[in-house]
Amino acid sequence: MLKSDFYNCASKYSKDSEPINQLWEEIEEAHSGTARYYHNLYHLQNLYNDLAEVKGIIDDWHSIIFAITYHDYVYDTSRTDNEELSAEIAVKRLLSINYPAGKISRCKAHILATKGHRQTEDNDTNLFTDADLSILGADWETYKQYAENIRKEYNNMAGFNMGRKNVLINFLKMPRLFKTDYFYSQYEAIARENIQREIVELL
Repeated sequence: MLKSDFYNCASKYSKDSEPINQLWEEIEEAHSGTARYYHNLYHLQNLYNDLAEVKGIIDDWHSIIFAITYHDYVYDTSRTDNEELSAEIAVKRLLSINYPAGKISRCKAHILATKGHRQTEDNDTNLFTDADLSILGADWETYKQYAENIRKEYNNMAGFNMGRKNVLINFLKMPRLFKTDYFYSQYEAIARENIQREIVELL
């Protein structure tokens, strides 16, 4: 489970359990707001489950764990800098448990990469952003619930349908939604079908 792995990883760098407890409590609180229909603890656990499947080819598992827990720490649908703010918080929190500077930079890079989900030179980052998009390749009923939850999160935003449609069209323009062979083989074809189906429903 994500919580237990978070504690295991953090305890490698801080021998005091109280700061680690506080960090996890903050993470739970940040992801438990009533407006968090999709970007919540359930999403984090699903991301963890996907990445656990490829743990054997991940270079720095600890930085992946911390990227999972902090990448959506700030999620305000009225802002365009959620990733940057989440990364800043991750840096501060990881410094507080003496996480090494080089690893903090890598974790920050993972989080910032979720803004555009583009190919990078870091395979860990590519695996992380692919897992973040794996919901796109779920079965239709699961995907449909995901799309509905996103709509709920943007409930008060005018022009949601047009904005959502543009996001989906931009996904389809990407040569590959999934950068790594593992996630590509698992989800690419179904994801494109789901996206096209949602676009039709948005018309």
